[in-house]
Amino acid sequence: MKNIFMGTPYFGKEILKKLHTDFSVHTVVCQPDKPVGREKKIIYSEVKNFALKANLNILQPEKIKNNEAFLSELRKINPDFIFVAAYGKILTNDILNIPKFGCINVHSSLLPKYRGAAPINWAIINGDKETGVTIMEMDEGMDTGNIILSKKIAIAESDNVTSLTEKLASCGCDAIGEFIQKFLKTRSIDSKPQDNSLASIAPKIDKEKCKIDWSEKSFDILNLIRGSNPWPGATTTLFKNKITIWEAKNAGPALAKPGSIKKIEKKMFVSCKDNEIEIIKIQKSGKNVMDGKNFINGIIIDEETCFN
Repeated sequence: MKNIFMGTPYFGKEILKKLHTDFSVHTVVCQPDKPVGREKKIIYSEVKNFALKANLNILQPEKIKNNEAFLSELRKINPDFIFVAAYGKILTNDILNIPKFGCINVHSSLLPKYRGAAPINWAIINGDKETGVTIMEMDEGMDTGNIILSKKIAIAESDNVTSLTEKLASCGCDAIGEFIQKFLKTRSIDSKPQDNSLASIAPKIDKEKCKIDWSEKSFDILNLIRGSNPWPGATTTLFKNKITIWEAKNAGPALAKPGSIKKIEKKMFVSCKDNEIEIIKIQKSGKNVMDGKNFINGIIIDEETCFN
């Protein structure tokens, strides 16, 4: 069978690896290479790196909408399936109609919950206890197609976006493997429509959404810190400097106003609405990430010192 895979980051790479090993992949489509950092160095995506090592055909269109050259390339392949995992763009109807058996998406949430670009972030930020992966038939909507199967996993209190993405990638590989085995036996796809009344959206995460409000409960602040790590990071300010908090943990009832900073046994604590949290990893803008205890030992604080 001839199959096309579309994806770009780590999650997509793991699904691609599973498909390449257990099924077949003829061509890989990923986002164009982009310059990174001050030196504008070109770094390949994880999907592209895997495709190169596996000697797979690679396409990197600047756009997929109204791109006849790209559509022509896909039609020449005449694929049985197009598999999609974290590609980052909604497929047009022209693309959806190309494969014989349709376009199959591996989505990192339990649809119809968290349709959209950042389901992993929002599952953590909202304090969910579980999430999962959905294998679905794609349509022109944003993650609105029929569900083929779903698999659940637990979210640990220590999970951030990186660790949960790794768990979901493994779960996604199991799910797509199950789909492949069933399809090879039956040559058919069983699916059911989503219940749109249960749908929610997971919009892109940006820096504005990740500003810490110290008047919120510690549960919500800790979830924001975990759900914005490794990007863009949960931010606050101290002495007019931007501060990013990368890791923290609960530390008992708050004894001061929200945002208040104190040092106990060389450790750094901050008051929230209900509890204090201990700062484990912190970063001043333009500086390296450091331990909370090293950060607080380098500044002078008093009873009025607060994040804001």
